[in-house]
Amino acid sequence: MKKAKQGQKGRGQAGAQGAKPQGGRVQAGAHGAKSQGSRSQAGGKRGGSGRDKRGSEQRMGLDRRGAEGRTAAVTGTATANSGTGRRGREASAKAPAGPFAHHAQVTLDVSGMTHDGEGVGRVDGYTLFVPGALPGERISARVTKQKKQYGYAELDELLTASADRLNPPCDIYEECGGCQLQHFDYKAQLTWKRQHVIDNLTRIGKLTVAGDGEECGIVVHPTIGMENPWRYRNKAAVPIGTAIASGELVGGFYERGTHRIIDMDDCLIQHDRNDEALRVVKRIARYLRVRPYDETTGEGVLRHVMVRTGFVTGEIMVVLVTNGQRLPRQPEWIESLRAELPGLKSIVQNVNERNTNVIFGDETRTLWGSDVIYDELDGIRFAISARSFYQVNPSQTVALYGKAVEYAALTGHENVIDAYCGIGTISLFLARKAGHVYGVEIVPEAIEDAKRNAALNGVENATFEAGPAEVVIPRWRKEGATADVIVVDPPRKGCDSALLETILKMQPERVVYVSCNPSTLARDLRVLEDGGYRTVEVTPVDMFPWTSHVESCVSLVRTR
Repeated sequence: MKKAKQGQKGRGQAGAQGAKPQGGRVQAGAHGAKSQGSRSQAGGKRGGSGRDKRGSEQRMGLDRRGAEGRTAAVTGTATANSGTGRRGREASAKAPAGPFAHHAQVTLDVSGMTHDGEGVGRVDGYTLFVPGALPGERISARVTKQKKQYGYAELDELLTASADRLNPPCDIYEECGGCQLQHFDYKAQLTWKRQHVIDNLTRIGKLTVAGDGEECGIVVHPTIGMENPWRYRNKAAVPIGTAIASGELVGGFYERGTHRIIDMDDCLIQHDRNDEALRVVKRIARYLRVRPYDETTGEGVLRHVMVRTGFVTGEIMVVLVTNGQRLPRQPEWIESLRAELPGLKSIVQNVNERNTNVIFGDETRTLWGSDVIYDELDGIRFAISARSFYQVNPSQTVALYGKAVEYAALTGHENVIDAYCGIGTISLFLARKAGHVYGVEIVPEAIEDAKRNAALNGVENATFEAGPAEVVIPRWRKEGATADVIVVDPPRKGCDSALLETILKMQPERVVYVSCNPSTLARDLRVLEDGGYRTVEVTPVDMFPWTSHVESCVSLVRTR
C-alpha cells in the first residue's frame, strides 16, 4: 500500500502502561513506504505472503459468510481503469470468475466496512472487499481475487482519505494480524461498532430499532468505550517459531492470512508486564537453545507461550506449551524466570503433541509456584488457572457485567440461571443482588474454578454444575426448577437451539443476553421474540479496542 504522508496531529508517546501511542491524521496525495518495524518471520505449512490472495479472506481466521450478508448495504459509485498491461498479459489463461482482467487496477469509492473491518466498494455493480480502506475514501486498488459476485483487492493508493484515518502507532501493524482498526479513529470505531450491531439486528433478526424515523423499537445505546484504549489485555498467547532469514527463535502474532510469525517485542494493546514476560521467555529460550516447534515437520519443543497478568494484584503466570512431556533444562527455566520476572507466581507447562492449531493440549502441570493467580473485578476476587476463561479486558468487563446486572433488575429474591457461566464471573456479580444463582458450564475445570471463586468470596447463594447448558437446564426444569431471570453468555456460535427452546418453556420474566457475535445474537433474538419475548434495549461494549470485535448486552422481557 502506498500510504499518504503523516498529518501533524500527534497522539502522545507509547510505552508505559496507560500511555497513548503516537499516531496522527492522514492526508491523501503523497505516497509513503510501509512501516519498517520488526519483520522477523517464521514460516509454516500454511505460510505465504501477506499480499497473498488469501490474505483478506482468511484475515484473523474469520470465515466468510457469503456475499449476501456482506453486501446488503453497499452503495456508491466507482470507475474502473484498464486491467490490461504486462501483468494482465502474463496472467493465467484461465478466465477470471469476475469482470476484471487478472490484477486489474481499479478506482473505487469505499461505502462501508465488513464485520471484520475491511472496506467495501463497488465497481460497475461488482463488489470488492479492500483491507485497510475506510468508508468515505476514494482509492486506487489492485484486484487480487475474483468470485462470481464479489472479489478482493489490495489498497495501492489513497486518492481521498477519510477524516477518520490515522497513522497506526504500531510498527508492525500492516503485517501483524492482531489488530484490524489502528488506522481508524477511536470515536469513529465506537460509532461503527454500534451501527454494526444495528445492521445485524435489522437484517438478520428482522427487528425494528428505534431512531432513524422509527418512534418505537429496540433502543441501541452508544457503544461503551474506554477512556484510554491501550494496554488493556491481561492475557497474551503467542506461537513460537523460527525466523526464515536468521534461523533465530521468534514469537509473536501471525502475519495476516498466513502462518508466518511476526516477531513482536512490544504490543500496544497488551499490559506492559505481558510484553516484558514474553521478551524474557524468548531470551531464555534462545540462551538455553530450546528448539522452536515446526508445524511442517511436527518437530521441536516450544509451541506457544501464554502469559496472564492480574491487573489489581500484579501477579503473573507463565505457561509454556510444549510438543512433548519433557521440557529441556527445566531447572534452568525455573531459575531464570524467577530471577527476571518480579511478580511471577506460577510457571505452568501444558503438553500438546497433536497436529493442530489449537493452543492447549489436555495435560497441564505446575512446574513452580501456585496452580492459579488471583485478580479482582469490582471487588470480587477470582482464582485464574492456566486454562480458565477470564475476560481479557478487566475494566470493560466490569462495565459489561454491570450492565448485565442492571438488565436483570434483581430485588434480592429472584432465582437466576447463568448459562455458559465459565469460572463464575457473571454469576458472582449476580449473586450480590439475587436470591440464588445457578451456573452451568460445559468445562468441568471451569466449574471447579467457579466453586472455588464462590468460596473465596464467601458467596453461599450460588450453585454450579458441569455439563452442556442445553442438557443441564432442561433437566433442571424437569426436576421442578424455575427461573425468574436467565442470563446467557454463549460462544461466537450463539445459543444452542435446545437451550433457546428451554428458555421459552421455562418462561422467565427476563432474559439477559451477553453476546460476542452480533450475527448470532440477532438470529437468537429473533427466536426469542417469536417465542413471546420483546427485546427492549441493547448496549454495545468495546471489549477489544482497535479490533473489529464488539460485545453486546441485551435486555429482553416476557410479553406473554
